[in-house]
Amino acid sequence: MSTTAKKKASSVRHTRAVQRDRTKRPLSAPPDAQITARLTEVIHPATLQLVSHYHRLGLRERLLTLPVMVALVLSLIWRQFSGVSELVRIVRTETLLWVPPLRKLSQQALDQRLRTLPAELFLRLLRNLLPVFHARWHARERPVPAVIAWARTHYTRLLICDGSTLDALIRKVGLLRELPSHPLAGRMTALLDLAARLPWKLWYEPDPNANDQRCWPQILAALPARALLLFDLGYTNFTVFLQLTQAQVTFITRAKSNLAYQLETALQHRDRVHDLLVWIGRGADRQQVRLIEVWYRGVWYRYLTNELDPQRLPVEYIVALYGQRWRIEDAYAIVKRLLGLAYFWCGAQNAVELQLWATWLLYAVLVDLTDAVAEALEQPFANVSLEMVYRSLYFFTQAHHRGEATDVVVYLAANAKLLGILKRPRKPARQQQPACAHGP
Repeated sequence: MSTTAKKKASSVRHTRAVQRDRTKRPLSAPPDAQITARLTEVIHPATLQLVSHYHRLGLRERLLTLPVMVALVLSLIWRQFSGVSELVRIVRTETLLWVPPLRKLSQQALDQRLRTLPAELFLRLLRNLLPVFHARWHARERPVPAVIAWARTHYTRLLICDGSTLDALIRKVGLLRELPSHPLAGRMTALLDLAARLPWKLWYEPDPNANDQRCWPQILAALPARALLLFDLGYTNFTVFLQLTQAQVTFITRAKSNLAYQLETALQHRDRVHDLLVWIGRGADRQQVRLIEVWYRGVWYRYLTNELDPQRLPVEYIVALYGQRWRIEDAYAIVKRLLGLAYFWCGAQNAVELQLWATWLLYAVLVDLTDAVAEALEQPFANVSLEMVYRSLYFFTQAHHRGEATDVVVYLAANAKLLGILKRPRKPARQQQPACAHGP
């Protein structure tokens, strides 16, 4: 009897279900003045600095100028409005960030502006602001996990790269109506700073079926010398491995189960831990790497690194650092599920990119706020929940209106346990990942 392989379940969420959920939510309350000021203090000045570039692009001044559009798009995401029509109704009666009520604004005008205002402006804004958020992170003092603290003393930057497919567009208007199914919005790739949890670089690819390998040239160009890079199996490429070594970038990745290699020598060979120097690749791509194999709960976990000296990068740190690769998946979950990048207001590619860059900008704002709370609590960033910090802003707003709170960071830190901001303790690390720091 013939059998067919079970199709892998899609990781893309059902966007129409997300859309229905958005339309059924009640209107969100306006944010407190202090929260508005926190969003404004960094973003608004950087937006004004882009106005001259806006003019050089030949864009005319009109009702929906660049500062106005930045405020509207950020409000649309931050307050999770159901769509553009709801945003128009609200901006006619409320001040949104630094924009007073726009009583003459029409939905058609805003729809058109989302399609035509170059998304490159929002990308420039994001790129200009990321160094600011990185500097704020470095200026703070809070505990850092031991493995990250160790790696920061040995490498100039700790980076994770990975891609994620964006969700489906809604077939409402234009050419999308004629398509047989809901098309996906494309694919994004992030280079995430492991220590700060902030993006280092971001890229967008309109083709949702693009292979992860397509982004290697941009990733290589963005890597500083003596950095440490973590990536998964989808980025396996022996030519690139050699280029990383030549660029003085150390990498850690998982080894494929069918990896072909030639053993050079065994640096360590115990019952549950193998540390091997091996040759991989052919011809010009032939190179020496370390293959680490760790036995854990009945499974061999295999890792590759181009750091050949086990004194400079011990086995236990290879395993522990690769375990941190999941932090980029956490970041994707925040931007998609919490900040709403699982639902697109408009099917035009320009609008998709505009929403993408604005969502990552607000992600950086949220990381910055969460890190300030972690510093106030004297806790590692990993112990504080990004999601619960975001959801707890409602309680701060209510407390501020009652005259019971004046500072958002102080309030969130003081009520961290009540609001669920501090994560529950997890099982010991030996229960979570291969234990290789000790002998068999």
